[in-house]
Amino acid sequence: MGIPREPKAAKYFVAVLLSDTELLTSVENDLSSALSEIDNRSDVMPWRASNFYEKEMGAGLLRRFLSLKALESPERLAAVKLKTQEIEDRYRSPRTHGRSVNLDPGYIDTLKVVLASTKNAGQRIYLHLGIYGEVTLLYHNAGFHGLDYTYSDYLWPASLGFFTQLRARYLTQLRQLG
Repeated sequence: MGIPREPKAAKYFVAVLLSDTELLTSVENDLSSALSEIDNRSDVMPWRASNFYEKEMGAGLLRRFLSLKALESPERLAAVKLKTQEIEDRYRSPRTHGRSVNLDPGYIDTLKVVLASTKNAGQRIYLHLGIYGEVTLLYHNAGFHGLDYTYSDYLWPASLGFFTQLRARYLTQLRQLG
């Protein structure tokens, strides 16, 4: 019989999707104020995974991953998702009411990358407050690996490189905490 234990704190990140790089500084400031200081950034990458967001957000979308410095309980994922939605709402176009920025939070621990979503799907587990969690990358054999449903942009070499660096930073932070 297993003994229930609280999990180790996780390292949160936010996947940012936008077309106007001039918004990046403002969005990052909002995320820092609402969640935690940003301690790492991926390069800005052209997002060609699909045209799903183009009608709402325009063409020429860009992807950037941001990691948050503070380690927090994985159970905060739903609250973090709701906070990022509040920030998205600040950047809605007054003309079209569409989003100018899409923020998708998640966390990393030693074994996986977990994303938050407002949408249910077969691979998602209900968390709280209308939010679901999804394991999207698994760490084994010294690297991250996707699953059948993993979003293609999470499998790009630059994205996998970011998550590998993020995992190393996370492990260092865990060691520093003792």
